[in-house]
Amino acid sequence: MDKLLHLSTLIDRLNEYIGRFMSWLVLVMVLVGVWNVIGRYLGRAVGQSLTSNALIETQWYIFDLIFLLGAAYALKHDEHVRVDVFYSNWSPKRKALLDLIGTLLFLIPFCILVIFFSWNTIAASWAIGEVSPDPGGLPRYPIKAVILISFALLILQGISEAIKKFAIFQGWLPPHEERHESEL
Repeated sequence: MDKLLHLSTLIDRLNEYIGRFMSWLVLVMVLVGVWNVIGRYLGRAVGQSLTSNALIETQWYIFDLIFLLGAAYALKHDEHVRVDVFYSNWSPKRKALLDLIGTLLFLIPFCILVIFFSWNTIAASWAIGEVSPDPGGLPRYPIKAVILISFALLILQGISEAIKKFAIFQGWLPPHEERHESEL
């Protein structure tokens, strides 16, 4: 079990690093968005185009990165949506068992299906070098590839969570306090 918990720690570190990096991209996305707005109005005033489709798409792509690559980070921190009608009153071991079952029966298979069904579309996008149809738009194929990376990271984090939940259920790990960062 020690080796599995060590593997869980490595996966957690990877997704923690990626998630924290994505949080900095929020600032970049906001700055690009602010420039897009200022550039549009300032450009009209001076009669010069100060923004472009590429900048608008850059803002969208940064949002895609934040959302897709931040998903495993959100799972690691238990910040995903959950209906706590019954769950909140359960014992830590019962919660761990439900989370373990949910991860193994729903999360990981769903991620595998997304990768499986996305693969050909993404490969075709790379094969043709798909580009945005908008004038001056950005290539689409690199951002589509992030879908595969995102769901692979979710599978890894799901494995990490399954290891931790199994360890809690078996009594090898003490249950952690069920508080979200938003409550702190």
